[in-house]
Amino acid sequence: MAQSFGVIGLAVMGENIALNIERNGFPIAVYNRSRSKTDAFMKNRAGGKNVVPTFSLEEFVGALERPRRILLMVQAGQPVDMVIDALKPLLDPDDMIIDGGNSLYEDTERRVKDLEGAGFNFIGMGVSGGEEGALNGPSLMPGGSKAAYDAIEPIMTKIAAQVDDGPCVTYIGKGGSGHFVKMVHNGIEYGDMQLIAEAYDLLKNTLGLEHEALHEIFTEWNKTEELDSFLIEITADIFKKMDEETGKALVEMIVDKAGQKGTGRWTVMSALELGVSIPTITAAVNARIMSSIKAERMIAAKDLTGPTATFNGDKKAFIDKIRDALYCSKICSYAQGMDLLSKASALNGYDLDLGETARIWKGGCIIRAAFLNKIKQAYDDNAKLPNLLLAPEFKQSILDRQDAWRDVIATAAKNGIPVPAFSASLDYFDSYRRENLPQNLTQAQRDYFGAHTYQRLDKEGIFHTEWAE
Repeated sequence: MAQSFGVIGLAVMGENIALNIERNGFPIAVYNRSRSKTDAFMKNRAGGKNVVPTFSLEEFVGALERPRRILLMVQAGQPVDMVIDALKPLLDPDDMIIDGGNSLYEDTERRVKDLEGAGFNFIGMGVSGGEEGALNGPSLMPGGSKAAYDAIEPIMTKIAAQVDDGPCVTYIGKGGSGHFVKMVHNGIEYGDMQLIAEAYDLLKNTLGLEHEALHEIFTEWNKTEELDSFLIEITADIFKKMDEETGKALVEMIVDKAGQKGTGRWTVMSALELGVSIPTITAAVNARIMSSIKAERMIAAKDLTGPTATFNGDKKAFIDKIRDALYCSKICSYAQGMDLLSKASALNGYDLDLGETARIWKGGCIIRAAFLNKIKQAYDDNAKLPNLLLAPEFKQSILDRQDAWRDVIATAAKNGIPVPAFSASLDYFDSYRRENLPQNLTQAQRDYFGAHTYQRLDKEGIFHTEWAE
């Protein structure tokens, strides 16, 4: 009897999503380039389950019912193309390939055109939630033709995370839209993580708080409507984990060099190409880059002096201010991400539903948070909302908290503690709310040295001036 679904790639994510599919009633066939991986999977986690192991692509394709539905969980880039090229001669018209990796959306656009032109179906699907989400219910962001999505919808709605208003999956749009949305999700994730790191830095190095107090603070913050989220929850957990070798909090024994796999950088590059301002996400990417030059920073720390961190005020009040600054900055970060999605949707014809996008991030994914209910409501109330900062809920939240936000950033500057994402968020807010920015001077300079012309406030037209006497 043929299996109803196939999975290629049995690394951690591939194994877990394969088990998720099988558990939800869909018999699967699996294939991995390395036979030892397949053997180990069958011997351990897949034992006794409705899983058929295969050891060649020909055997794999032959084990599937038609039209075949094949999920690729392989490394993004050339490996995806190599597997697709090997599969194509073995497939029949209307068979479907689904790329569930972190592929660059432009690669997905190319693959959609290539495979649909050859009579096959192709879905580029963002998968978020890490290994736990893949096993128990991820957030899924599938893009491609609507007909192709409809064919796999019964499977996707069952394996996705389930929240109060439905499964965390929806048809995103055509072409590479699914991977574009996943890319921006990851960019927002970078912003969230950096903002939390800056709050931690302030609590630790301005107020001198130790891991027990940090655990309690983040636990309390996770009980608030504004900050209730997966990332705050795991941050609280991290501070209570002790290192058996040293007796110190384990987090304090970890080298401060953050890795990245490229999606944050892709988000920044895409924003630059589309002309969308995402300074908080850019600051988060830059912070990881700066962290990577650890050896250089260790040398600089000996020669470049700054202020000694001190604090003489009300610690409890300042902790509350940091919480408010974190929330205001978070609003700005999401506003930037949603603006990038909106502009890309208009340019590429994705026709994204931003409220529904926020909804499917409520469960399964890394940025899942209670706060996403407010974002969904904002777009449900006004589908053409130009920026989240103008939604009544978020506008009032920032207006009520901006004094605390500014005080936190000023205190950080006085104490020599870098808060690039907090600062970038406030700069974004202050730039967006100002009717006049100093780029009138920039335009004058451009006209002076390059005759680039300018517009005037008092009359229509394009103007150029000979500035030099």
